[in-house]
Amino acid sequence: MAGITIGVAGETASGERRVALTPETCRKLIARGARVRVQRGAGRQAAFTDEAYADAGAELVDDSTAALHEADVVLCVQPPTATTLQQLRDGTTLVGLLAPQSDSARGEAITARNLIAFPLERLPRTTRAQAMDVLSSQAGMAGYKAVLIAAQLAPRFFPMLTTAAGTIRPSKVLIVGAGVAGLQAIATAKRLGAQVEGFDVRPETREQIESLGGKFLDLGVSAAGEGGYARALTDEERAEQQRRLAEHLKGVDVVVCTAAVPGRPAPKIITTTMVAGMKPGSVIVDLAAETGGNCELTRPGETIESGGVTVAGPLNLASAGAVHASEMYARNVLNFVSLFVTDEASKEGRLAFDWNDELLAKTVWPERTAPT
Repeated sequence: MAGITIGVAGETASGERRVALTPETCRKLIARGARVRVQRGAGRQAAFTDEAYADAGAELVDDSTAALHEADVVLCVQPPTATTLQQLRDGTTLVGLLAPQSDSARGEAITARNLIAFPLERLPRTTRAQAMDVLSSQAGMAGYKAVLIAAQLAPRFFPMLTTAAGTIRPSKVLIVGAGVAGLQAIATAKRLGAQVEGFDVRPETREQIESLGGKFLDLGVSAAGEGGYARALTDEERAEQQRRLAEHLKGVDVVVCTAAVPGRPAPKIITTTMVAGMKPGSVIVDLAAETGGNCELTRPGETIESGGVTVAGPLNLASAGAVHASEMYARNVLNFVSLFVTDEASKEGRLAFDWNDELLAKTVWPERTAPT
């Protein structure tokens, strides 16, 4: 059959509601000459109906095997199981948040089936790649949802209110980490009327925090590093940072932690002792729970109380906003696969990989070299 086949199955990871293909991006891929097969119900939890996919031109199939077995390109959010990967055709191209090195069975299956895997978390963070950056788009949703969770858990109003019973002072909210998630959290907390501060060891984030209406919390320690990420602090720097932060947390009502470095355990920033010094009724929402947490008391997937302080460690928060998270993710994926699913190549039934393109060469796993 002419043209390439793109397959999308329903996500099977616990709690995952997103989908890697929306009717909008489906229509655009079909316009390039691709054939798209979608498992029935794949988009249901993100509010995309089977009828919407069919109207976009997709072929609906009853199970994941039918959706993926004949596919030249498989799109996903979470990585398929090792069993599913072993059932793909030899040489299939796989695009998603794959984390191949975090699961040996998954990595072995990718290698055994000679899959051309593009773990999108490996995408270089360059200006050209911004429209493909799934980490950023999903972090924005997570930062937004984290503040809503904090507002729900907090036994206080966020905004200042003048009532017949007197004036209610605004909550003091501290956002730890000023990456995409942190900046969205600052903006959301500010919209809710809180008194917002942002803390990051990278001094260059001051302007970004202040542009959103937050106050930059300067603890006198800088950890500016390469590539926009923080470097590791020395023992002396960390001790001074913790001393000043512990003192400041005594007056904070809500903390949202977002500090993370891809591929590494989350840095421990808020210690058990710091939590013990916070006011009863204070709340910590730790977005870094999936990689260990920024708070020592964080339990991934749980909400606990310690000395009157609530500590929440929500997982996969982007999935909680499945509609818009899926729309952003699917557009990111469309922009990435457009590097090799071109109009001409697709209609000819082939994929146009240019291994001299750094976005492909630095994202693919295992790494490949351009032919000489």
